[in-house]
Amino acid sequence: MENIRGIVLMVASMAGFALEDMFVKSMADGLPVSQILILLGFAGALIFGTWAKLRGERLLPPEIRHPLMILRNVGEMIGTVMFVNAIVLIPLATASAILQATPLAVALGAALFMGAEVGWRRWLAILVGFAGVLMVVRPGLAGFEPASLLAVGAVFCLAARDLATRAAPAHLSSPVLSCWGFAAAGVAGLVLVPVSGAPHWPTPDHWLMLGGALGCGVAAYYAITLAMRVGDVAVVTPFRYARLIFAVIIGMLVFGERPDLWTLIGSAVIIGSGLYTLMREQMRRRAAQRALAAMTS
Repeated sequence: MENIRGIVLMVASMAGFALEDMFVKSMADGLPVSQILILLGFAGALIFGTWAKLRGERLLPPEIRHPLMILRNVGEMIGTVMFVNAIVLIPLATASAILQATPLAVALGAALFMGAEVGWRRWLAILVGFAGVLMVVRPGLAGFEPASLLAVGAVFCLAARDLATRAAPAHLSSPVLSCWGFAAAGVAGLVLVPVSGAPHWPTPDHWLMLGGALGCGVAAYYAITLAMRVGDVAVVTPFRYARLIFAVIIGMLVFGERPDLWTLIGSAVIIGSGLYTLMREQMRRRAAQRALAAMTS
């Protein structure tokens, strides 16, 4: 029963993130990207910072200045800037499809920089998954959109963020980490002001969309955190790919997008490779647990 609850929460979270992307893409018609990042970033930091303080936590513990935590915030900053610009400039489904390669990039980074054991099957799955990304991006071919490379860059930056998060001290809570992650996005918006355009006062519609984006983003974050705590991670995690389904539906209904065949095939390859990688990781973990149990029995 807990796994079912975790799955429902994970799917709801992915729907929330897709809706947040929809609001951001809609706002970009009238607001500079820098201003969107400033408003959402600092408002999100205020919400999570208040949450952390209500829990009696410090917002600036000594560990937050550790190089890995600085790397996490830099990855969040650059990755967010790249992905927000990607969803503004290219179809929502295309950007979301490329983003689904993030777990593959995390597995690659864990193998290269954290000494994680990766067998030939998982290496092959990672390579196949990135081949799926090439199907979506199609560099040098008809239909190639240079802005799609922003989504590719976001994948690697957000993977660096996730790897640094894994290495974070266990006592650093999710609200504290999220407060700094949102703040990093706000700082990135400030840095972008000279190239993105001068901020101006939002219209009432913009304020509504900002509220929608912030509400969906915060609710989605809370749901994904709860999902990973109440359900078996191996059961719940694959449902992260539901975000692409929601993105395709929103893209078609709201923005009149029609994903082409190569985008759909590439998306299927990316998701299939990611699911296989998760499955192999779970099998390896269970084998290690059995071996440890046999040694201690």
